[in-house]
Amino acid sequence: MNDWTEYLKFLVALVSIANPIGVIPVFISLTSSETLNERRKIALQTTLVFCSILLVILFVGEPLLAFFGITIASFKTAGGIIILLMAIAMVHGHVSRAKHTKEESLDAADSDSVAIVPMGIPLLAGPGTISTVIVSSHLASSMGQKIILGVEIVLVALLVWLCLNAAPYIARLLGKTGMNIVTRIMGLILAAIGIEFIANGLMGLFPGLTS
Repeated sequence: MNDWTEYLKFLVALVSIANPIGVIPVFISLTSSETLNERRKIALQTTLVFCSILLVILFVGEPLLAFFGITIASFKTAGGIIILLMAIAMVHGHVSRAKHTKEESLDAADSDSVAIVPMGIPLLAGPGTISTVIVSSHLASSMGQKIILGVEIVLVALLVWLCLNAAPYIARLLGKTGMNIVTRIMGLILAAIGIEFIANGLMGLFPGLTS
């Protein structure tokens, strides 16, 4: 990853997939009975869970694939399909079931803290973000490049923390229509990223496609 556009693409992909604006309605719903201080605590815990998972995946994700004998080309293709499905759901203004299900919402209602499930996993650190981090870590050829990716993960986590803390204000400012528009725009960006993942994965699996 010697080209800075690759780092920018990774940052945009993480923001689009995590979609901190899109998860605001879920966060407000799950913390409606909490005090302001409790909401801030849950926002911080959610951010730490999200950031910690992606940082761990950044350094151990690729060796884990190697342990199970999964090639990066296969993972790119599978990850691209998941990202594309999420993007299609987002374009239609929905939260993909790959990120969140009704059953998880019901479990969260009885949970002591929603910071881990479903906010941290799988709403923010879900299949899409994990796939993106693993694919990008494969492209990073040195520890310095992985550290730059790690800094970008921390920056996205900071954005998530800011959005969750300002959730009521953002919800009032944008309204449901505004948040749906943001989600749809993120979905379009995400669809392009998913297609690129699939194309690169297929070219790795079938080198004859490039000839």
